[in-house]
Amino acid sequence: MAKPRVATASLAGCFGCHMSLLDIDERILKLVELVDFDKSPIDDFKSFTGHCAVGLIEGGCCNEENVRVLQDFRAHCDILISVGDCAIMGGIPAMRNGLPLRECYEEAYLKGLTVHNPEGRIPDDPELPLLLDKVYPCHEVVKIDYHLPGCPPPADTIWRALVALLSDKPVELPYELVKYD
Repeated sequence: MAKPRVATASLAGCFGCHMSLLDIDERILKLVELVDFDKSPIDDFKSFTGHCAVGLIEGGCCNEENVRVLQDFRAHCDILISVGDCAIMGGIPAMRNGLPLRECYEEAYLKGLTVHNPEGRIPDDPELPLLLDKVYPCHEVVKIDYHLPGCPPPADTIWRALVALLSDKPVELPYELVKYD
């Protein structure tokens, strides 16, 4: 019988949630006995090879490419999980949400203290994904089934949620795994 497939992606985030997944340490060997990784930086697969039981998304949506990737994950995954505060609330990247997009571009490419841009150009290559008006949490773009809070969530939180979902058991996370006080 084929093992369930798990896919992961980082959108507008820092890869800290992927590092937390890897922090399950020797349990990673148990995890690869339970699942096959599909599209993920863990195995470096760039596109889906089939339908996935679970998709883990870290980071919010700050550009058109993030939205496309998130919609692709929703179409290919039975269960989609927002992992970490950036995916759930926009996190640090959402700090730009209170500013007009034009001001962000000007600070980054024209007026910033360390900017050296003698041509005074803001990058506009068609290969670059267009920035959205703000950073959106994942659940404002597609349906998300579960949220694992934290920056990043502890490895034990990710482990317990994945094992429960892959075992068709309810996800029960004790307070100690989701508290931040």
